[in-house]
Amino acid sequence: MIKNPFSDEIYLQRTHPHKPDLRDEYFRDQTKIIHSLPFRRLKHKTQVFFAPNNDHICTRIEHVLHVATIAATICRGLNKSGNWQLSEDMAYAIGLGHDIGHAPFGHEGERAIDACITPKRFLHEINSYRVVEHLANYGEGLNLTFAVKDGIICHCGEDFTNNQLRPSAVPNDLEKITGRDHMPSTYEGCIVRLSDKIAYLGRDIEDAVKADLITTNDIPKDVREEIGTSNGEIINTLTLDLINHSKDQDCIGFSDDKFGLISQLREFNYTRIYHNEQMRQRKETIDKCIRDLFDYFRTIFKRYGFDYGAYDQEGKTTAKNFAKYMRSMTNVYKEDPTQIDTIIADYIAGMTDSFALSVMEDVILPNSIKFFS
Repeated sequence: MIKNPFSDEIYLQRTHPHKPDLRDEYFRDQTKIIHSLPFRRLKHKTQVFFAPNNDHICTRIEHVLHVATIAATICRGLNKSGNWQLSEDMAYAIGLGHDIGHAPFGHEGERAIDACITPKRFLHEINSYRVVEHLANYGEGLNLTFAVKDGIICHCGEDFTNNQLRPSAVPNDLEKITGRDHMPSTYEGCIVRLSDKIAYLGRDIEDAVKADLITTNDIPKDVREEIGTSNGEIINTLTLDLINHSKDQDCIGFSDDKFGLISQLREFNYTRIYHNEQMRQRKETIDKCIRDLFDYFRTIFKRYGFDYGAYDQEGKTTAKNFAKYMRSMTNVYKEDPTQIDTIIADYIAGMTDSFALSVMEDVILPNSIKFFS
């Protein structure tokens, strides 16, 4: 029987003890994530196409639901093989929370924030852990289990080099992770890494067709014939392949032929969708938007610091909201002025696409002059 390498005592550990109830601990984590404010905001955050005027284009919340259901399905399939002992609830919880700290405007927003805080790094995996552990509930965090937090911070879905995933040799020290070079401490976390790929490769194709960036005939012939052209076909084919290939092994991975086709599909997506000229133009707009917001918040902080009431003098709703945010998070930032770039990054990363655009409009447009008769 293949199961996780460490004890339940390690996996179920929480930062703050709490009283158990009738729910499974990982199911409790699901509800903690679903009821959190950062999770709710995912419905207005970009997956690939930002601020779409079509309600059927994938948003970040739909993506995490895809990942969660795919991961739970894979766990169920492997358990039914009789060789594996996995937690569907854990995998589902990791899937729900894996992008909870994603920036507005998708990966372009992530890269734009990262550029603004150099030499520090902004990576959405690490920020998702930061949200659930340090920022949510006004600094109290969600108090999730170690296993779920570990899966969130180690979920990197951009690694296409490793097709034989196994848990880390020792439990990860989550507070010391600063990059994308750590494997999860659970098989469920490994499954979420691959479920992330399954979820976004097919859905991005579907949305790109709707946006007239590509047609299904543009998809490489081998991919069309062996994996499919619709999101549903691609998810079904790759999920079943992963289950069938992994059920008699001690690692998680696709068959060699499907893994080769996944790499081919990824290359197609990057060339024809993510680096498309229309997407490049939007990237420039997003970069400028994030950069201008950083400059604005740095300027007003230099002017008023932690004198929260003074921000009213700006006459801008954005300034008042920024002050309100800092005041609500004093137990996190401790009114430490050296943390200003972190404060700004946290604030912008928490914005939805639409809120970020409204903030940008508020910052750019001049205040109206009030006349008295």
